[in-house]
Amino acid sequence: MCRHLAWFGAPRSVASLVLEPGHGLLTQSWAPRRQAHGTVNADGWGVGLHPDGGGAAARWRSDKPMWSDTNLASMAPHLVAGRVIAAVRSATEGMPADATAAAPFLHDGWLVSHNGRVDRDAVGPSLAAESACDAALLAARVVAAGPRRVGATLHEVAAADPDSRLNLLLLSGDELLATRWGDTLFLRRDTDGVLVASEPDDAEGWEEVPDRHLVTVTASGVRIEALLATS
Repeated sequence: MCRHLAWFGAPRSVASLVLEPGHGLLTQSWAPRRQAHGTVNADGWGVGLHPDGGGAAARWRSDKPMWSDTNLASMAPHLVAGRVIAAVRSATEGMPADATAAAPFLHDGWLVSHNGRVDRDAVGPSLAAESACDAALLAARVVAAGPRRVGATLHEVAAADPDSRLNLLLLSGDELLATRWGDTLFLRRDTDGVLVASEPDDAEGWEEVPDRHLVTVTASGVRIEALLATS
């Protein structure tokens, strides 16, 4: 289990999104309020962004607890973008423990984070996966199948593993996709953008996304719809 968030909007610093909010992602790494599976998220963290003006996505990942990394605290105010994704990790038992297993994963320009668990046999092998962990395999499969048919892909995976939890964030330079499937997901519409997260920080204005629903955010606005088995 993990906690994660994604921002789609005007440029903001990683510090303002991750470190500074009351009960933000940093606090959720040691004291989550709505995490039903696991108690802390101390098995790594990651931040990814699409630079404003274009260019390749950039990532910074670690296998250490977020609260222990003094370099992040000093650099995060200087990492600024309008497309940001971040996650803290609680590793599923038996999964790899190195930084390559920490989200976000990167495939075909999409930054991907998985909050949940899934049997690796239900996902299937992938030479494109960045790690042997369940989240990396799922990220590779979803992007390979096409992010816009994410509903069909998740239904296929869940049919093979009915106990799976399949909350995903997929972020490109032009679009944010967020799924709720088996865990919590919340949405906040600010005047300058949209924030999606596993659980709210202390700011007002959060709305809960229904289970088995997809959030799509583009420059045109926000759409929330049921995750369908066909696309």
